Order: sequence, then C-alpha cells, then structure tokens
Amino acid sequence: MSGNTIGTLFSVTTFGESHGPALGAIVDGCPPGLELSEQDLQPDLEARRTGTSRHTSQRMEPDRVRILSGTFEGRTTGTAIGLVIDNVDQRSRDYEKIKDRFRPGHADYAYQQKYGLRDYRGGGRSAARITVATVAAGAIARKYLRERLALEVAGFLSQLGPHALACVDLASARGNPFFCADPAKLPLLEEYLWQVRKEGDSIGARVTVIARNVPPGLGEPMFGRLDADIAFAMMGINAAKAVEIGDGVAVAAQRGSEHRDELLPEGFASNHSGGTLGGISSGQDLIVHVSFKPTSSIPLPGRTVDIDGSPAEISTTGRHDPCVGLRAVPIVEAMLLLVLMDQYLRNRAQCGDVQSRTPVITRSR
Repeated sequence: MSGNTIGTLFSVTTFGESHGPALGAIVDGCPPGLELSEQDLQPDLEARRTGTSRHTSQRMEPDRVRILSGTFEGRTTGTAIGLVIDNVDQRSRDYEKIKDRFRPGHADYAYQQKYGLRDYRGGGRSAARITVATVAAGAIARKYLRERLALEVAGFLSQLGPHALACVDLASARGNPFFCADPAKLPLLEEYLWQVRKEGDSIGARVTVIARNVPPGLGEPMFGRLDADIAFAMMGINAAKAVEIGDGVAVAAQRGSEHRDELLPEGFASNHSGGTLGGISSGQDLIVHVSFKPTSSIPLPGRTVDIDGSPAEISTTGRHDPCVGLRAVPIVEAMLLLVLMDQYLRNRAQCGDVQSRTPVITRSR
C-alpha cells in the first residue's frame, strides 16, 4: 500500500494496523543536535489516548512510545528516527461476525474494491488507531519548533453536532475530555453526547487549531503553498471531511472591504485570511478548522451488502468513539506541526539568507 509518507525535507512514513502487533513511524530529516527522549513525546500521546474518559473508546492502550534509532546520548543524530508503539488491547473477536459485511460509510467497501481483500479487524489501516504514530512524529516537530522559533500549536473543539463552541480559554482545552476551550459549556456537552450514545448513534465535530509565532515567509507561490500543504495533511486524517483556513467557507458571503486584512505600522487590523497570503505565511496566527464526520461504527442496524454483493443487515458492536472529533484535537495539532516543520526547513534551505527591508508586523489589533 503506497501513500504512507508525508513531507519533503522533514518526512514521516507511518506503518501498522489497528489490530496488528504495533504501529510506528520513520521520521527522516530531523536536524541533528535536538535533545530528544521518549518523555518528550509521551504527553501528546496521552492527549489522544483511548480509555481516558467515558466519552471515548474504552480500548485500554498505554501508548508508550519507544525510540529505536536516530538519537545518541539524548540528541538527534540527523539520521532516521524510528518510533514504535505496541498494541496491547486488541479485541479482534468483536469484528468476526461482520467480517464478510461492509459497514456503510466506512472504508470497508472501498478497500475491498481497491485491494481485493481487507483487514476487517477494526478497519486495519483505515482505523483512527493508526494516528498514534502521526502524533508521536508530530511531537518531535513540536519540540524543535518550540525551541528554535518559540512556535506554539494548540487546538480545541469548536463544534460538537449543533453546538458551536467559542475559544474562551485555550489553555483549558487539554484539561477536559472534550478539549473544550469554553469550560461553561461542559455540562451541555456531557448531556448531549450521553444522549447520542444512549441512542446508539454518533455525531460529527469540528476542531480548530491555532499556531502562534509562525515566521512570515513559509510556503511557496504555487504547488507548495502553505495552505495547500495544510489541506493535504488534514485530509489525510481518518474521518476528516472539510478543511478551512481563517474565515473558511464564510468568505463566500463577505465583501472585499470586509475580508481584506488591512496593514498598519502597529500590526494587521484583522486576520480573516487565517495567517496566509498567497499561500505564504504572513506571520499572523495561523488558524485552521477541520470538520469530522460521525463515525460509521454504531450499533444501530443498517442496510448493507456482504462480500458477494447480497443484501444484509449490519450492527457494529465493540469499543468505539461516539464522536471521533474529540480525540482528533491532538491529531490535528500533530499534522499542522509536521507541515510547519517541513515548510520551515524548506524555507531555510532556499531563503535562509534573505533579508527584507520591511519590518515584520505580525499582530492583529
């Protein structure tokens, strides 16, 4: 299966399946000399881990990452970094009864038609479980960008079903199982998601991630645009269905006089563009929204066909998230970090000696 690698200078290749022995990543292109240990990566893995609340899948994986290569005496060597996370709580028997039936809305049917066979245990390579490797790789990029540029990336749940959620306190998002940055809304979300689960259904969600202290100049004018690379990366996340930068789809109703971010000596007057201009970072906060579909693995019976094309009924039991968007926050953060890391190294290689006479104006009033 091709298509498992992302990045140009900072490239990440992931491997593994939901119910295989392990998942992992090969991270190539990390500059040498970065202090790096497994403890640096573990916090991000803890953030996406299952079984940490009653609102996520109860699959109990410790998600302990091991660094197999690419470091010596606590520092990166510049060679490929090998990461592995063992699977210890697979329960493949949950899928035995549906192994010859396709879950509507899932990747089952498409995988069968493409490869002529499929790993039915939890979806194999199409399962959200595989994102643990991406998050581990993203944690390397997070540490490098934080130490070199003071660049910070943080996300939050901005919509759960019909409930839009404001960013009141971004720092509080990692302190609750919803990744909600509006703590006053937590009781509402608890009640709503509990009702969805009680009905045997699932619900979609929207995640917003913000990158601060992004230097201006990242990205290319055409096919290596920063926003294009972000969209490509985000759509590589399981269940992602839409990506927006800045005001996103709302720009369709805006006028030019409203949308343009006027420049003043003391800073930009607004940030409707979300931190990119012409595919290149402006130095403002980079704002990305990703919308996730409701999971298709639900116990409510539905119509389908079996592997021979005959009509069948299906009901998916086992351990599943009623809203995959909740645990998507650290995954979206990781994907943005990987893109920014790659774009930073590419820009350093081409334009590292460039000096502009125009002062950097990054703040929105």
